Amino acid sequence: MTRKLAPLAALVLPVLSSTTGCVVYSYDTVEEEPVYTDVIIVEDNYSPIVLDGYAFVYWDHTYRDDIWEFEAVVDDPDSPYDVVMVFADVYDECRGGSLVESFELYPTNDPYVWFSDWLGSSTWLDPFNDCYTVDLVAYDSYDAIDVLTVWAETY
Repeated sequence: MTRKLAPLAALVLPVLSSTTGCVVYSYDTVEEEPVYTDVIIVEDNYSPIVLDGYAFVYWDHTYRDDIWEFEAVVDDPDSPYDVVMVFADVYDECRGGSLVESFELYPTNDPYVWFSDWLGSSTWLDPFNDCYTVDLVAYDSYDAIDVLTVWAETY
């Protein structure tokens, strides 16, 4: 009988030794503590307020180009730091109030003042067109907005 099992063992043992197996037992004995996250609930968000602003063009001899300047004074009852973006959208009232171009304004050292200036050759604006109105649009961190419309001062 051992002679009959020996050839079988010679075939089975290499197959069994080449296969691996393991049994894992897992016992969950530790209770996990709840995870708390900081959630800020905003009950009232107030819109920003564009208090003042201007838009005008002037000639710069150094650059030998027109310079378009935009400025907005913006506050927010939540904080002036709640204002995250300000844009100057220029419309041509002589052409039915169509949008000509939009310019981003940037924060200054004063948290209430947003400003930008642009070379005239880099814009679509005509410095002799007296039909431009400019919407100074302020956005806060919760996408609330306020708009102040001013006339652009041109030549």
